[in-house]
Amino acid sequence: MRDLVVAGGGPVGIAAALHARRLGLDVVVREPRTGPIDKACGEGLMPGAVTELAALGVHPAGRPLSGIRYLDGASPDGATATFRHGPGRGVRRTVLHAALDERLRAADVPVEHRPVEHVRDGGDHVVVDGEPARYLVAADGLHSTVRRLLGLDAPAPARQRFGLRCHVQQEPWTSHVEVHWSPRAEAYVTPVADHLVGVALLVDKGARFEDVIGDFPLLRERLTGPMTRVMGAGPLRQQARSRAAGRVLLAGDAGGYVDALTGEGIALGLAQARAAVSCIAADRPEAYDRQARRLAFRHELLTRALLRATHHAPVRRLLVPAARRAPWLFSAAVDQLARPIEVPA
Repeated sequence: MRDLVVAGGGPVGIAAALHARRLGLDVVVREPRTGPIDKACGEGLMPGAVTELAALGVHPAGRPLSGIRYLDGASPDGATATFRHGPGRGVRRTVLHAALDERLRAADVPVEHRPVEHVRDGGDHVVVDGEPARYLVAADGLHSTVRRLLGLDAPAPARQRFGLRCHVQQEPWTSHVEVHWSPRAEAYVTPVADHLVGVALLVDKGARFEDVIGDFPLLRERLTGPMTRVMGAGPLRQQARSRAAGRVLLAGDAGGYVDALTGEGIALGLAQARAAVSCIAADRPEAYDRQARRLAFRHELLTRALLRATHHAPVRRLLVPAARRAPWLFSAAVDQLARPIEVPA
């Protein structure tokens, strides 16, 4: 009987497998897709995520990020906050996955290219597609199959948002993640390579990239290179009734997701992967749900508050001017999101 099956071979799943291997556990990753896996995301790693990856010996190539800058749709006058806990890193999703995958191979962790289709509680073990294992970590993303199989899906709010992302082949003009605000959307600009800039939009259902990008005249003027095809992801808001069910632990987006607005998803997912494996090693799965919620509390509180406030047009218009007038408050908020996440012992 294996110690652990990890459903999902993205960053969070691979991190869980690497932590498990370091503790001497017999682990396998189940991921139906092959090759570097791409995803529509902002591709900006917060300093906390860089720290988590470095602890695993993973150092993906990219561009250093010195902080975050908020801008409105047309004015170059914005609000800037510098990261206080070291730089972040702009990294293409495929580059990040390749670096993690290389580390997984070096750790001699097997990957089976097939999905998890059946899960059954065996009391002192879990049965995954007919095969027993001591534990299952579900890190299979926003639309987690394991979450659905266990009946842990919870109703999401009526308003749903989606992510759209492309790359522009040109030299980056900033070392910051730029967040451009318009009345109906946000645009995230992240330098990810010496001659490549990622542009991600957070939009409501049905919005098209080519239509929404026109809301940001300053950004549109700066984008001078050819664009790659647009990828989409969503709906982003997902809720789980619990992040644990018996010997099945949900990490990362599989355990619920609020929104990409604050850009902390990877850092949080990596911290939850570490916490899940720690609970497994201690044979205390019942402790994980509380730990995972504690890890996510600060991130989810800030994200929900910002989403709720900026849902109203007057607040959206005032957000960047307010951040510019109170830079200490803006810097404090960014610091809360960017600092390394402490996992309970």
